[in-house]
Amino acid sequence: MADKEIGEVTHYFSNINVAVFKLKGNVKKGDKVKIVGHTTDFEQEITEMQVDHKSVDSAGKGDDVGVKVEDKVREGDKVYLVD
Repeated sequence: MADKEIGEVTHYFSNINVAVFKLKGNVKKGDKVKIVGHTTDFEQEITEMQVDHKSVDSAGKGDDVGVKVEDKVREGDKVYLVD
């Protein structure tokens, strides 16, 4: 089954390795995501996420969620939920 697109990277803070995803779907702690773009392609588990600077266990469509990322990402990269 194909991975489902759940969002897009809107910001990346390289000094703290945090990306902001604009969500089109739901995501929760423990989910595995794949981030893909022009020069980006890696998978990671979501271990930490925030909405409005508050730690949350899940987020949904329309939320801007900050996620600690393991590698560099770029604005416009797509975020997929891995089955």
